[in-house]
Amino acid sequence: MESVEAADLCISSLNTSCRSMSVTPEAMFIKTLLSCIALLTVTLNLLVIISISHFRQLQTPTNLILLSLAVSDLLVGLTVMPFAIILLQSCGFQGKISCALSYLSGFILTSASVGNMVLISMDRYVAICYPLHYSSMVTPSRVKTCMSLCWICSVIYSVIILKDNLSQIDLSNSCYHECTIVINYISGAVDLLLTFFGPVTVIIVLYVRVFMVAVSQARVMRSQISAVETNIVTVKKSEMRAARTLGIVLLVFILCLCPYYIPSIAGQDTTAGLESSVQLWLFYCNSSFNPLIYAFFYPWFRKAVKVIVSLQILHPGSHVAKMML
Repeated sequence: MESVEAADLCISSLNTSCRSMSVTPEAMFIKTLLSCIALLTVTLNLLVIISISHFRQLQTPTNLILLSLAVSDLLVGLTVMPFAIILLQSCGFQGKISCALSYLSGFILTSASVGNMVLISMDRYVAICYPLHYSSMVTPSRVKTCMSLCWICSVIYSVIILKDNLSQIDLSNSCYHECTIVINYISGAVDLLLTFFGPVTVIIVLYVRVFMVAVSQARVMRSQISAVETNIVTVKKSEMRAARTLGIVLLVFILCLCPYYIPSIAGQDTTAGLESSVQLWLFYCNSSFNPLIYAFFYPWFRKAVKVIVSLQILHPGSHVAKMML
């Protein structure tokens, strides 16, 4: 009996009463499921990165933003998800530096994902509402500059938000959920505004405008009035399809983000508990949903995956293959 209890104890020089999570079939199932989600996230986003990076035809301004989003989603699967699995299945997290870096990377990737979503909505807004000026306003060089600024600002913002908290992490009592940080009221309010309210408001406003333009053009087409007579510039069908697909991406993102921030808005404690873990993992799973949406709605992604999986990508000149009609 003593040996069983000893095996159950958390190895800690300062606290021998901390017990790790029991290894039950349910716990093993959860760990296996979450590990599969992390592996799926890494695999699917890696396919997106290879597709857009390799095939020259896919390197459009819109897809470059999707590439940046896929990089952040890939890093979520490589760094944030494994840390979350370890924290769920272990009574302690070894190393103050490891704990601090895991939280810092989580904040950086979250901010970068939010920034990329705002860039996507802005890209679709210009493409649908100002189609004649899109090619001159949204160029690959400008998109790359915006992407770089998005990542730089995410790093700076995360360091500023967490600078006081990361230095105060204490793992001397390394029990379950000990590797946590507590954001003060002002920092929490700023994070809520800049990571949730602000970006979501921008996304909704821009896509409402996109939706209104799409509806007006659909009415024109149904009434069979020429674009010349009504002075309406018709948007390409491909741009409308892209707007619809990316609208689904943005909607899923907001639906995954809301459960994570709503408790904070309501003033509830979000530092521990099963409910908070589910909300957090729902937000993480958004990194898996994005490439799945591409697979359903983007023929070029399905075609690129077939070329990659069949190793045709290794053939000379494969980078100039036509992925889009």
